Amino acid sequence: MAPGGGASCKELVESWPNFTRFDTKKTQVEKSITCIGEKFQRCSIHGVHELLECPICKRSMYPPFYQCPNGHTLCTNCKNGAHNCCPTCQVELGNIRCLALEKVAESLELPCRYQNVGCHKILPYYRKLKHERRCKFRPYQCPYAGSECSIKGDISTLVLHLMEDHKVDMHTGCTFNHRYVRSNAQEVENAIWMLTVFDCYGRQFILHFEAFSLGMTPVYMAFLRFMGEDNEAKMFNYSLEIGGFGRKLTWQGVPRSIRDSHRKVRDCEDGLIVPRSLAIFFSGGNGEELTLKVVGRIWKVHSTS
Repeated sequence: MAPGGGASCKELVESWPNFTRFDTKKTQVEKSITCIGEKFQRCSIHGVHELLECPICKRSMYPPFYQCPNGHTLCTNCKNGAHNCCPTCQVELGNIRCLALEKVAESLELPCRYQNVGCHKILPYYRKLKHERRCKFRPYQCPYAGSECSIKGDISTLVLHLMEDHKVDMHTGCTFNHRYVRSNAQEVENAIWMLTVFDCYGRQFILHFEAFSLGMTPVYMAFLRFMGEDNEAKMFNYSLEIGGFGRKLTWQGVPRSIRDSHRKVRDCEDGLIVPRSLAIFFSGGNGEELTLKVVGRIWKVHSTS
């Protein structure tokens, strides 16, 4: 045995209890840190979310996160547009990944941003944005056609907005009978005529009627949109009829959700389309003033399941 070997072994054995006590204290410290961390996460979730917001574009960041040598973070899009210069401190950016912040984001579960209007889902950070793009509680865009209206809101907000700001006609009932008059039947170039809102079954429906050119053919088109989600819109059917002087054209369909833009519905030709030549017949055939009568009905589809 080497000189002093026994003493070294003895020292190691005698020191073992101390090591054990130290390890126990370390575990308790780690538990305390974990507890504090969990408390911090619960109390400061909004602050952490702000930390994960790109300071340049103010949008939530998704990997890869970048930072400058001074620690200023930014998202991929803003980095690509920054020409390798930190927008915050003007130093050269390089390609430094902020891996720590990416790990923080990966560990988080956050409420949907539309929590205050009814969505109660708690989602992993990296799934949150995808959910919010499709969340049924996200605000609707103003459905008024032919304008660049930027107003967004829930259905009740938009109904009030349509009445007060766009002066839209509001009707109660599930049947309607409208006349559309135009002094010059030859003018159809992107002429949006009218938008009417109907309150039916406690829900709101929008009737569009307009003139435009479909390819080289001047046409008139009528279609219905539903103020709500697509799965709710499918609970209803509607019919439209245009006629006069012994002629009649009918259409039956499902109203489209206002999640689909007015232009998208129009471009899909999902509605009653009347070529100008036929519309002139309906109107009396003089080719001057155009008068079209549109009769419609909305009804609820009863499920057979």
